[in-house]
This record gives sequence, C-alpha cells and structure tokens, in this order.
Amino acid sequence: MFNKVLVANRGEIAVRIIRACRELGIDTVAVFSEADRRALHVRFADEAYLLGPAPSRESYLRADKIMDIARKANVDAIHPGYGFLAERESFSAMCEEAGIAFIGPKPSSIAAMGDKAEARATVIKAGVPVVPGTEDVGNLTDDELFAKAPEIGFPLLIKATAGGGGKGMREVTSLEEMPTLLASARREAESAFGDGNVYLEKLIIDARHIEIQILADKHGNVIHLGERECSLQRRHQKLLEEALSSALDDELRAKMGALAVKAAKSVDYVNAGTIEFLLDKNKNFYFLEMNTRLQVEHPVTEMVTGIDIVKEQLRIARGRPLSYTQDEVQFNGHAIECRVNAEDPYNNFMPSTGRITHSLLPTGPGVRVDTGVYPGFEITPFYDPMIAKLIVWGETRAQAILRMRRALEEYRIIGVRTNIPFHQTMMDSHRFMGGQYDTRFVEERFSMEDAAENRQDFSEVAAILATLVEHHETEVSSQFVQRNERDASNWRWVSRWERMHR
Repeated sequence: MFNKVLVANRGEIAVRIIRACRELGIDTVAVFSEADRRALHVRFADEAYLLGPAPSRESYLRADKIMDIARKANVDAIHPGYGFLAERESFSAMCEEAGIAFIGPKPSSIAAMGDKAEARATVIKAGVPVVPGTEDVGNLTDDELFAKAPEIGFPLLIKATAGGGGKGMREVTSLEEMPTLLASARREAESAFGDGNVYLEKLIIDARHIEIQILADKHGNVIHLGERECSLQRRHQKLLEEALSSALDDELRAKMGALAVKAAKSVDYVNAGTIEFLLDKNKNFYFLEMNTRLQVEHPVTEMVTGIDIVKEQLRIARGRPLSYTQDEVQFNGHAIECRVNAEDPYNNFMPSTGRITHSLLPTGPGVRVDTGVYPGFEITPFYDPMIAKLIVWGETRAQAILRMRRALEEYRIIGVRTNIPFHQTMMDSHRFMGGQYDTRFVEERFSMEDAAENRQDFSEVAAILATLVEHHETEVSSQFVQRNERDASNWRWVSRWERMHR
C-alpha cells in the first residue's frame, strides 16, 4: 500500500479521501487556496501546502504547482477526487512521468472517454447504443455545428466535450437561438475546464438519467456495482440521487451493467468510473458519456453494496486485484442522497455566501453526512456551492424516504440559506414517492410555491422567540420561595416526633 497520498482537491471529497487513507494507515497531503486556509481537509491532512489565490485557475487547476508540491512532499500517489484535474489526460500523464501513481485511469483511457465526442465514437465501435448527435471526433467549428444541428433535429443539447456537471451545456430549441447559446456554452466550458470545445446531442424527452458504477483493476477484471438514479436535476445539475432505480428490474439492470462493462473494456479502463445512460419511456437506453473519475454520488452505491469505492481505488492503483467478483456484488436495501447546497430555493436558487455560524448534523441509524464545512467556515463565491451530501439507507425505498424526511428535519445550518426546504418538499411529493419522474421533472412539474406559502419570515420567528424568552425570564425572576413556618425542615420534625413517641 502507499505510504503517502496527495489529495488534489478540496471540500467534502477531499475529507472523504483523507478518511479512507487514514483507515488504511496512509499519510495524506492536502493542497489549498487562499480561500481555503481554514478548510476542514487542511485540518485533517498530515501535511498541507498553499497552492495560490482563490480562483481555481490559479490554484486547484494548476497542475504544475501540484506536481511541485508532490515532489517536495515525496508522495507515492495523487488522488484527484472529482472535478478540477480529475479528468485531465495531461495531469495523469504528468504523474506517470514523475513516477507518482495516479489514482484513476490511464491517460489513454481518459483521452478516449474523457472527451465526450471521442467517447461516443469509441462505444459505437464496441456496439453500445448512443444518443443521436455529432459523431465527429475533434474540434468542430461553429459553422460545422450550425450545419449539423438540423440533421440531428431540435430540441438538442450543446455539451462540453471536456467536462460534466452541467457546465458548458445549453438546450437549443431552434436554429435562430443557437449562435447565442453556442457562444455561451463555449465560454462556460473554457472557464470551467480550460477547453471550449463542444458537440451536439439530441434531447430525448421524458428520459431518465441512469448511471452504472464500474470498477476495473490492472489484471483485466471489470465489474459493475449496479445503477444510480440521477434524474432529479435542475439546469443539468444533479440534486438528488438514488440507488437502486425504481425504473429498472433485474433483467434490465443486468443488461445495462453488462454493456457498461463492455464500454469500459473497450478502452482498457482501470480504476473507478461511471457509464451514464439515458433511459426512455419505452425502456430503451442510450450511452450518454463516461465519467473517468469518482462521482459525487458514489456514497449511495456504497450504502447498498457495502463496498468502499475509495479504498478500492487505492488498492487498484497499487496494483492489487479487485476485492470482489461480479457474483459477490449484492444489493441490499435502498439509499438516497440529497446534495445540500448554499442556495435559496425560494429565490430561483440564487447562491448564498457567508459564514456558517451554526451547524447541527443529523445522526442515527442509516444516516451518513459527507461534508467539508463546520461552524465558522465561510462559503465563498469561488467554488461549487455544495455544503454537504446527506445520505440515508433503508431496507426499502419507502423506509429510506421516511428516514430522509427525519434527517432533513434534524439538519440545522445557520449563516447561509440552503436548499434543505427543497429536499423536504421533494420528499413529500407524490410523484417522487411513486417514482414517477424524469430529467425534466424539477424544472417543469415541480414547484416550491406551496412550501413558500407556509414559509415564515425568519426575522419574525426570531422576534417571537426573543419575546417568549424574555417573558419566561421575567416570570422566573419574579418567583420567590416562601420561608417555612417551622424553624426546621420536615425531616427534622419527623425525627423529633419519632423520638417523642418512643
């Protein structure tokens, strides 16, 4: 096993990786920006080094600085987490050249699957069905995209080839609006991933977003850990995930899992990865993309399989075979993950920044919280607004929903607004409880208006509470204990009475 691992990330995922390393007896090195000097992952790591200013392009995206720190700290391996440099072929290659293990796939696999357009071309050759779109590999000019759009048909999606998470993605309903949206998508992709290349993909209506978790070692073993339901999204950003999906039966699960394994083998994939599919209302599924990294929502898979995916990543990178065969992967119960973000669901999900003054985490059976914040930590505008991931497990989906309701009710965060009310409203939605939703559900058929009507202004609540507290203190201060008419306590009087009657 490794002696020392550098975690090239921040927030809850950095804390998650550091904890896994600690359980395996591995020392850890954290890197941080100026804005993250007091971050939890910096406190948890054995060593920590400053990268640079707050903007990610000057800190967490500086592969050269990270490699310098890795050499200085004499680490054996680097774990990129998700986002930032996790899907950069060049960063994986830099680690390889420096003799430092990259806890992720090989550069060639990232090149084949990390570029979404090339990934489509690769899996088509492997016989995996894909969503109709541009099949060309390489950078397409605006004029080429304008020419191909009518052939694909509207509505369609403009998608960044270099990343995910909804960044660099725009929905287009007509050719007239495409120039503006294309320019916007390119700018966002360039800002988020350093690569403004995009491709086109047909928008499938009433689809569900299903992803299959895979693990592959250096000995040719590839397995899948079942699926995750990721259809609840807003602006192509996932809000809530489940494992397993209520839309799949055992036969369809096995079929999709087998094709996911086939897609991974087609690029000689190693380590953890995710094959994403779109499932239409007729149960036809299409390859969407592959994320060549650890996913944000990996905990729900861990909860239903009992497999620690991060520890498996470390073992695979060390050259060890998988700890499990496909037959040994068993699914137990149901898990739900809510992403708790610093944003106001009553105000069009506007980001909320500020200092967290108080945080009370839910606990109890089947409840897990992955977070990188604490009371006193400041939420800044420089990074993703996710505060924590709240994960629950239940023997059934119904039990998991009830447990999530209870956990959300217990969760207290003061100092910034959060989307906890959104999740609470979702847990009460009949459509959600019945598993009747798709990728358009949140934006088209879900509303916070009913919850807003019941919402009380926090300032009024504070004023009422302050009045009640003052009244209670006044009542207490006005009370007094009257002196006993006797000159001794009742116990002494009883003792005297007993002596007199002996």
